[in-house]
Amino acid sequence: MNGINKILILEDEQLNAEKLQRLMLEIRPTIKILDVLTGVKKTIDWLANNESPDLIMMDIRLADGLSFEIFNQADIQCPVIFTTAYDEYAVQAFKYNSIDYLLKPVEKHELESALSKFENSVNKSYQQAHLIEELVRQIQPKTYRTRFFLPYRDGYRKINVEDIAFFNSHLNITYANLFNGEQIIVPQTLETLEQELEPRNFFRVNRQYILHANSIEKVHNFFNGKLKLNVKNTTDTDIIVSRTKAPLFKNWLDY
Repeated sequence: MNGINKILILEDEQLNAEKLQRLMLEIRPTIKILDVLTGVKKTIDWLANNESPDLIMMDIRLADGLSFEIFNQADIQCPVIFTTAYDEYAVQAFKYNSIDYLLKPVEKHELESALSKFENSVNKSYQQAHLIEELVRQIQPKTYRTRFFLPYRDGYRKINVEDIAFFNSHLNITYANLFNGEQIIVPQTLETLEQELEPRNFFRVNRQYILHANSIEKVHNFFNGKLKLNVKNTTDTDIIVSRTKAPLFKNWLDY
């Protein structure tokens, strides 16, 4: 079994880097984190002047560009686990000796599974077969919900997702709140909707709310690194984005 002793982390968001280091050491206390780098140029210089790590945890979007650029200017011999807040780079990621692809925020069980995949890659042929299987799974086109067909009075009603400003949950009931101010009960939980909605348009900001980008009127800095939101068609003045989610939320709005 191949072990992991030395890991290089590429991550330009400090909170994400700190979380990743903490999770790595919880899962594999004996590993050594060689460095945490934030940019493409810094990484190219580091790889040119240091011995190869056993594994690289590589964020796709770094401070000065996409990490794929590193492969064009550096000879990377070790496997890579990519991390990103978006999934549009999945196919490209698997071209670069990737053993897994994790969406942020990275969860401990997902990271542990990815590390196990690396450690259980007994030989190159096994690893290549596994990568082919994963690549086929990743390139399957993913479709997202475009409408709801809901019971309404003595019949049914079709609601287009593009007309929904946000979803919220209250007392275990989920509501779709339309841009026109109308509120409709939907049978799905926020957890289910989070998987069904197009991530470019919708973001789960906390346990109670999933917001459409166009519903956000203003973003305020809040205490302890949190964000406070003004959202159309709601009187809730306490829609808060946690400190951990704040960098991801800002990246999502900026995309």
